[in-house]
Amino acid sequence: MTESEQKPEAAFGFKTVPEAEKQGMVNEVFSKAAARYDQMNDLMSSGLHRFWKDDMITMLNPPKGDRAFNVLDVAGGTGDIAFRILDAGGPNTSVTIADISPEMVGEGQKRAETEGRLDRCLLTVGNAESLAFPDSHFDAYTIAFGIRNVTHIDKALAEAYRVLKPGGRFMCLEFSHMELELAQKIYDSYSFTVIPAVGKVVTGDGQPYRYLVESIRMFPKQDAFADMISAAGFERVTYRNLAGGVVAIHSGWKI
Repeated sequence: MTESEQKPEAAFGFKTVPEAEKQGMVNEVFSKAAARYDQMNDLMSSGLHRFWKDDMITMLNPPKGDRAFNVLDVAGGTGDIAFRILDAGGPNTSVTIADISPEMVGEGQKRAETEGRLDRCLLTVGNAESLAFPDSHFDAYTIAFGIRNVTHIDKALAEAYRVLKPGGRFMCLEFSHMELELAQKIYDSYSFTVIPAVGKVVTGDGQPYRYLVESIRMFPKQDAFADMISAAGFERVTYRNLAGGVVAIHSGWKI
């Protein structure tokens, strides 16, 4: 096979796989993890993910009055971000969830039904790279711990820009890279030994959690990701490190 005939490849953790196969492999990871996903987030972060998500919602600052505020939460199948937005906003705040994993959406649907949230929350199965929503439709777009799993980050960012109204805000909470090299080495050692082991104990399969750890290390550093957000058309792009850079909240505006 000549170089021009080679099929494009994409990173799946530390290994390279055919680009066309990556999304299915990611879907398999989350189908295995869906039922215990939120519990595993607690175990992997010692509960800190709850505070990080709360910080993102505080930065988003949904209006508390009667103004309509329509949010798209991508890769948020279990509803953890969406329900926080509903709790923080006013009575006319609504959230649409789009997640490519039917199993994750199923978990969110059950939780929404139990908590009586279906009047202001719509759960859908959808691909971040090709969203089934009109142009200029949402007031805000949120994605937490999901964008590193898409095959083409640039396409997901372009779709985020497309579906936002002028004046709309993009916000992304994602694992990132620590500011101190020694701290990063210690964190890596913890991540690659403890997290897959805990995942195996809790879910019976540690492999999905090894991929999740590897995908964190492969994700662009803060400045590089901020450049990608700007390249998608967003302005006033900023980021804020939390826990020394274990995670970062990126923000941009469609002007």
